[in-house]
Amino acid sequence: MVEIRLHNTKTRRKERFDPIDPDNVRIYVCGPTVYDRAHLGNARPVVVFDTLFRLMRHVYGADHVTYVRNFTDVDDKINARAAKLAEAGDRRPLEEIIHALTDETIGWYHADMDALGALRPTTEPRATEWIGAMVTMIADLIAKGHAYEKAGHILFRVRSYTGYGALSGRSVDDMIAGARVEVAPFKEDPMDFVLWKPSSDDLPGWDSPWGRGRPGWHIECSAMSYELLGASFDIHGGGIDLQFPHHENELAQSCCAHPEAGFAKVWMHNEMLQVEGKKMSKSLGNFFTVRDLLEQGVPGEVIRFVFLQTHYRKPMDWTAEKAREAQASLRKWAVRTYKSENGLPDPRVVEALADDLNTARAISIMHELAKNEQYGALLGSALLLGLNLKSPNLVTEGDVLFAGMQVNHNAMVDGIHAQNAEYLRRWRQRLLDERARAMETKDFAEVDLIKKMLIDAGVEVRMSKTDVVLRPGSDFDLGKLESLK
Repeated sequence: MVEIRLHNTKTRRKERFDPIDPDNVRIYVCGPTVYDRAHLGNARPVVVFDTLFRLMRHVYGADHVTYVRNFTDVDDKINARAAKLAEAGDRRPLEEIIHALTDETIGWYHADMDALGALRPTTEPRATEWIGAMVTMIADLIAKGHAYEKAGHILFRVRSYTGYGALSGRSVDDMIAGARVEVAPFKEDPMDFVLWKPSSDDLPGWDSPWGRGRPGWHIECSAMSYELLGASFDIHGGGIDLQFPHHENELAQSCCAHPEAGFAKVWMHNEMLQVEGKKMSKSLGNFFTVRDLLEQGVPGEVIRFVFLQTHYRKPMDWTAEKAREAQASLRKWAVRTYKSENGLPDPRVVEALADDLNTARAISIMHELAKNEQYGALLGSALLLGLNLKSPNLVTEGDVLFAGMQVNHNAMVDGIHAQNAEYLRRWRQRLLDERARAMETKDFAEVDLIKKMLIDAGVEVRMSKTDVVLRPGSDFDLGKLESLK
């Protein structure tokens, strides 16, 4: 069996991965708060841990890996977004607006991540479905002296857990000055964090021993991971921005609730994303969502490929140039493998991924496979990385027809010399462009005219919803095409 080595954030070193139970490798990744479209930074952990999921399925078997990624569907940002909708004229009760908003946002998220080639996790729990489990865990923490009630809030007593800070590598006292903590007069210690807080009548809330309220953010993942994966599981993942305070707090409360267990055996964190060398922000005008890119015509496969070119533990810089280069590489591979059958992934690609998800090395090997015309292994390796080279976003029959013209102008392309195919390529692009305009203007006169001229020149024209294919017939007359403007 392939030896997998992963960098463990908690131990700060790369370690051999030995699952707790090889028949059920268990992974938990913190998912999105569902109040708006996923931006590009949100997509990076999805691609990183989808790649890990695919590797584990390849090594241990698809039926022996459990991947849980949650949806946070109770949150102040969600409440605020719903309130704005109500102010704008939505007359439904606020809780109904919230439910519709989170349902819609989850649908958007699925569509966008599907476009990036991400497999759906084994289970995708919604926080609101596990409130009872959260209440039970909170009550247990109170009984064990790790939590206390003040001013209608339940807070975790940070200093009751001696291991607090091990994940982020800082002591409690060192954290206080620069920590993102909520200042509140009822806290015993500035670092104590909320497990449960009261809800007003106009906000979502659930009954509990401490009155009507809603959970704090950190308790959600602890309760859901325990219920779905157990007190101990193999890997906990997420973006580096979650290492503190979210993951530190998860670790503390989970270990206090289940001291006989170790919670997550391995912690993995991906680094942050930049755009054109700068932090992505609305104020800089470089903030965009996955959907923005897809609607601009950037295929999901290209987005994923750009992500995979940088190791997950390094900051990643999204640039338009990288996207163009990625699309060119993928289209070249797609054209060359168009008529090939999928093979097994190259063992070197598997080994690269097993070495702490070294996707950059895996892609380098795939370039070598393409150069050596090992197309079956290239296809299989691409699929292991979540890249579908058969995707219509990358290649069409028309692309394949003219694939040889840029390589060797003396070559034969589907029965004609490549220099002649160059003329057909230009007419194909013109026809595609005119049809795109006609779809907006509803005026297809120019499309019909071009089609007629091509047919008169002895060219068979086949048009589908997504492609245009031009094939020279036996009476093909290049001279007629050259005379046309």
